[in-house]
This record gives sequence, structure tokens and C-alpha cells, in this order.
Amino acid sequence: MTHRNITSRVIRPRGGDWTRTSRRTWRRILRRAEAGMTTAEYAVGIMAACTFALVLLGVVRSDAVRGALAGLVQSALGLAG
Repeated sequence: MTHRNITSRVIRPRGGDWTRTSRRTWRRILRRAEAGMTTAEYAVGIMAACTFALVLLGVVRSDAVRGALAGLVQSALGLAG
């Protein structure tokens, strides 16, 4: 007697316990299905980080922020000198 799982591989139970073999098979299949989720989550995280970096770059390159940073650096150098 054999049982075919989703991946079409033949699984023969050891010791004749179909329930344990079936549970093990489903756990293995579900684990494989979950493995791809981490890649998708990393991709979404990387896209969010890149978007945030572009927004931050746009803010830092604006004239108002440049002027404020230049004033801050000049006052810090004036206090140090």
C-alpha cells in the first residue's frame, strides 16, 4: 500500500502507522510552503526601506533642511573654535 502526497512522491509508512506518516508529510509540506513566505517578507521590507531612504534623501536635499544643517554645523564650529 502506498500514499501519494501533493508533490507526487510515494510515501510508504514505517511500521504501518498511516496517521503519523500523514501528519509528518503534511508538516513537511506546510514547512516548505512557509519557507517562501520569508523571501516575500524580506522583499517587502527591502522595498519599504528603499522607499523610506528615498523620502529621507528628498527631505535632506531640500533647501530648508540644508540651510538648517549648515547653520547647525557653523554654530558648532564657532563654539569649538
